[in-house]
Amino acid sequence: MDQFQNNDLDAFWMPFTANRDFKENPRMLVSADGLYYRESEGRRILDAAAGLWCVNAGHNHPKIKKAITDQLDELDYAPNFQFGHPLAFKLANKLKQFFPGDLNHAFFTSSGSESVDTALKIALAYQRAKGQGSRTRLIGRERGYHGTGFGGISVGGIVKNRMYFGSLLAGVDHLRHTYQPEHGRFIKGQPSHGAELADDLLRLIALHDASTIAAVIVEPMAGSTGVLIPPLGYLERLREICDQHGILLIFDEVISAYGRLGYTSAAERLNVIPDLMATAKGLTNGVVPMGAVMARQHIYDTMMEQADAPIELFHGYTYSGHPLACAAALATIAAYEEEKMFDHAARQEEVFARHVHGLQDARHVADIRSWGLVAGIELHPREGAVGARGMALMKACYAHGVMVRFSGDIIALSPPLMIGEEEIISMVATIRKSLDEVE
Repeated sequence: MDQFQNNDLDAFWMPFTANRDFKENPRMLVSADGLYYRESEGRRILDAAAGLWCVNAGHNHPKIKKAITDQLDELDYAPNFQFGHPLAFKLANKLKQFFPGDLNHAFFTSSGSESVDTALKIALAYQRAKGQGSRTRLIGRERGYHGTGFGGISVGGIVKNRMYFGSLLAGVDHLRHTYQPEHGRFIKGQPSHGAELADDLLRLIALHDASTIAAVIVEPMAGSTGVLIPPLGYLERLREICDQHGILLIFDEVISAYGRLGYTSAAERLNVIPDLMATAKGLTNGVVPMGAVMARQHIYDTMMEQADAPIELFHGYTYSGHPLACAAALATIAAYEEEKMFDHAARQEEVFARHVHGLQDARHVADIRSWGLVAGIELHPREGAVGARGMALMKACYAHGVMVRFSGDIIALSPPLMIGEEEIISMVATIRKSLDEVE
């Protein structure tokens, strides 16, 4: 930390961070390559979280780095309001081929939070264009995380993200969450029980009437709440109910898309196609901020054909389709495809689950859930101090050379897709050792 002794750490108000705690003992990352960070004192840190669920192709990927530097020599910025540049159209066409079904149209954003708010706004605008302007209600789900915009936290269901910010958007309701530990713990893959929870949407339809509901938004796999896996048949049933009642189904795949589950998306893995899909994170491997909302053909066609002004959607961002972000995204997708990263992730799913679930007998462990290359390790909380044990375990793992994410007392693992069994074994051994040390 010598190089930081003269710096004022207080000036940076850090996001989602215990600022006072961090600044007393900083965990400073200064470089990265492949599966590893290097911290300020020279130690290598295994990245068991893919940064923030986003560095799916590993750090410092040469193809992505070259694409960005080459693009800087050609075009640094161009607006996409009434003008355009070729890479944005090239990327949109690539994503059209990349995602399943008729998710044929891409609206570019700069983050997952922006992607969610964009999807919600498109849903409302679509219903109005279709002549159903009474459909203004949005349905989220308890324990859902949909970013930090006012739209996202309104439909989201994580208490601490909502409680400080007033009444949020009006006309929002929430489905029950899908975690049912009473029906089984330590489950690999999708739980066999819980599909009937999708029928909770029928309760909200009975309460509000379908004619008032624009869209339902869910994460196929709820990540930031602590890795909640969808029960078998649950998403299929949601799709069925939405179709029956003219309600749009939005998947928030900011975490689950781009190989995390061994496929392009949860939609592809389960063959359940949403009307709108919010993505970000792995789109550019985290190198340049970017998101994309994918829309089905009928959404786009309605917006174009029923527009009441030359501009069909009064929405967008200064950095929508930024040239550097487009270059990074195209190179990232090329890396995924050429190096068969999704196939590797699919092959590693069983290996990853076997080793992670081997922690079932470890100290403090209450439950383990896994799907694809994602796992949630739930800890028994300290009495009267929810979240303290999770934070302590994160710090202990870092001290032993592994970076993990924690949400309350749940440790989330989501390593880069090309992780091998040797690194998985090392990661799990470090977590076990840290669990032994933490009170």
